[in-house]
Amino acid sequence: MSTMPYDNDRASQVYLAGEFFNKLSPETLRELASLQHASDYPANYILLSEQDSPQGVFLILSGEVKLSVNSSDGRRLILRIAKKGEIIGLASALTGSPCEMTAETLYPANLAFIPRREFLNFLSHNPDFYQAVTMELSRHYGMICEQLRIVALSSSAPEKLARLLLDLGRSGQMTESGMRFRFTFTHEEIGEFIGTSRETVTRTLGIFKTRHLVDFKGSTLTIPSRAALESYACI
Repeated sequence: MSTMPYDNDRASQVYLAGEFFNKLSPETLRELASLQHASDYPANYILLSEQDSPQGVFLILSGEVKLSVNSSDGRRLILRIAKKGEIIGLASALTGSPCEMTAETLYPANLAFIPRREFLNFLSHNPDFYQAVTMELSRHYGMICEQLRIVALSSSAPEKLARLLLDLGRSGQMTESGMRFRFTFTHEEIGEFIGTSRETVTRTLGIFKTRHLVDFKGSTLTIPSRAALESYACI
């Protein structure tokens, strides 16, 4: 992990691209940037672990962060992937309770850390930031409910996997071949997203490819017809 010189104007521009920070005034963004310590983190770096005491929050400047919960017997459920412009560790920083999930970088990432005491003090003096945080917590809750709906209420592994791929594809790029996005998860990790085994994921992906519902080229996944995959997912 390396720390980089921090540019407040650069930080403000980064945030303006994120949904959470779009709700803040330019003055609030500049003040918030002055509190942060930006660092580069390698892939698979644990930022927060379940039951850790909250130390502060992380703002994602670039890269992606995997959020998960773990059982006592070592099973893991991946809740979602947090992306550029999102804030990590928000709930535990606000309540002072132990961290409710594990946060791990998916790829090399640049994140800005704000210590909890400074974060809470900033929150108390900036009404627009307080409102944005409240809305962000509601958004996080909605996304987690959607993930649990996929895992618990979808009737079959193919339906769960189709719903997951459709959700991940929302941030992809539309091309002549279909919706294309970066996809580097192992079959075991995909199983952790949808609550099934690696073997079931491998078998289901094989069926999807045979039926031309998805296409893989290296780390790129393409959904040729979103409508066809939605039909398969019973949406």
